[in-house]
Amino acid sequence: MSGSFVAIFLFGISCLFTFPEVGNASITRHYKFNIVMANYTRLCTRKSMVTVNGQFPGPPIVAREGDRVIVKVVNHVSSNITMHWHGVRQLLSGWADGPGYITQCPIQTNNTYVYNFTIEGQRGTLLYHAHVSWLRSTVYGPIIILPSHNSSYPFPKPYKEFTLSFGEWFNADTEDIINQALQTGASPNVSNAYTINGLPGPFYNCSEKHTYRLRVKPGKTYLLRIINAALNDELFFSIANHTMTVVEADAVYVKPFETQVLLISPGQTRNVLLKTKPISPNAKFFMLARPYSNSQGPIDNTTVAGILEYKTKSSFKPKNTTFITPFLPPINDTNTAANISSRYRRLVNSEFPANVPQNVDHKFYMTVGLGTTPCPINQTCQGPTNNTKFAASINNNSFVLPSKSILESYYFKKSEGVYTTDFPKVPPNPFNYTGIVTNVSFVSNGTKVVVLPFNASVEVVLQDTSIAGIESHPLHLHGYNFYVVGQGFGNYDPINDPKIFNLVDPVELNTVGVPSGGWVAFRFFADNPGVWFMHCHFDVHLSWGLDMAWIVLDGKLPNQKLPPPPSDLPKC
Repeated sequence: MSGSFVAIFLFGISCLFTFPEVGNASITRHYKFNIVMANYTRLCTRKSMVTVNGQFPGPPIVAREGDRVIVKVVNHVSSNITMHWHGVRQLLSGWADGPGYITQCPIQTNNTYVYNFTIEGQRGTLLYHAHVSWLRSTVYGPIIILPSHNSSYPFPKPYKEFTLSFGEWFNADTEDIINQALQTGASPNVSNAYTINGLPGPFYNCSEKHTYRLRVKPGKTYLLRIINAALNDELFFSIANHTMTVVEADAVYVKPFETQVLLISPGQTRNVLLKTKPISPNAKFFMLARPYSNSQGPIDNTTVAGILEYKTKSSFKPKNTTFITPFLPPINDTNTAANISSRYRRLVNSEFPANVPQNVDHKFYMTVGLGTTPCPINQTCQGPTNNTKFAASINNNSFVLPSKSILESYYFKKSEGVYTTDFPKVPPNPFNYTGIVTNVSFVSNGTKVVVLPFNASVEVVLQDTSIAGIESHPLHLHGYNFYVVGQGFGNYDPINDPKIFNLVDPVELNTVGVPSGGWVAFRFFADNPGVWFMHCHFDVHLSWGLDMAWIVLDGKLPNQKLPPPPSDLPKC
């Protein structure tokens, strides 16, 4: 092995220390994930939940750009499970992507599957999580990708690095919560708390001792790797009396900018530099996160707190330490959310060029939002209107998970009865998408996909709708990064809005928030053959069908073709 890494995980606190490496060769990093039940006590409640290796959050995967990662997942629980490596490009390794019934059948109880992929052209922070039902509420952890050998950060080297993972805590079993909601057609119960590295902080009952503490030294620069692994909520985050410098988004370097408030959607990651004060203050500083939402339904409108405190050499400890609280925007502050999102620009130079499609082969205009479907016969439903069920859709289609893997069906040319290729490129029933809506609430159901030729240039405009109220939607595209070339409020104007697209240094993401009551446009090259899921990263919306899939065909050259499936691919 050409190098050494130590990842320390204590009581939910992940701290990364790196040591020099010798040589230039990439290496193979092996991990074993045992999916087990573990007991935790939070918010006065002791519960048993599904975890990775008995840890919550799960242990970090630490690799270097160019490394091969092999993870053997062993399922020791009664639930079927898969693992998704969120944001990893999976170039020619779509069999390792992980969404259940999209690229693989789930790993059944007492069975195993080996995920095998290489990290190519990526460095920064990503995450892994379960991708079946709501299991990712407890099954998640950080992926930390260090720069390749003889490379360095395009910003001052930090003194030390810390990982902060935001999550949600449910006193009840999350599988029971979503199953009941799908049966009744109503909104599911919301979480009981938010967490930082598994800890809810002192603002909840019975949780004061479960508080994350970030201990720093004066006059140092720290790199904070921030992950939103929450199930259903975007979060505002701030550190009292401290400014953050954003340097990376979704494992892609951005042009640095300073901010006191960060907005981060589920599935997104941000790397920020935190410069501490030159002397130790006689104070401790709250780090707070709470939701941003325009949802008309129930939401966990609470605040998770961690504490930033300074280490001192003196043994003297003041009796009356001051706690300073930061400002956070109101829960529905869409203007602040939009202002933060608009500040991101990709770092572009000779080492990190931006391959933004200047011309487009395939254009898609997709409405995203909530709606309803009629209640099944002989069933009583509790949806938003009389005897209906909540549904979510893209272009009026509420996605239905098949009972077989789409990727396997496509590869072996057995698609009949699994999926159809008639996903609409534009909304089938145009209307005033962000205005007052009448008589368009019902959606169709189906397993519809889009088929793209290899290396086609693609433009997607995602349009929020007001059918059940305007709401932001964090959309995640598997297998790809994409360039966010434009965004705005109201209905997208195909004549005038493209005139202001940024085709020079647009931010490059894998998860983007569709503005509440607005639209976002992104472009990418379809250069990775396989089947790729695109879905809202609010798991309640995913469960209601706000998802779809792309099939990218093989290219002509051998290195442009999807290889055969591994021999241990799980069976349905």
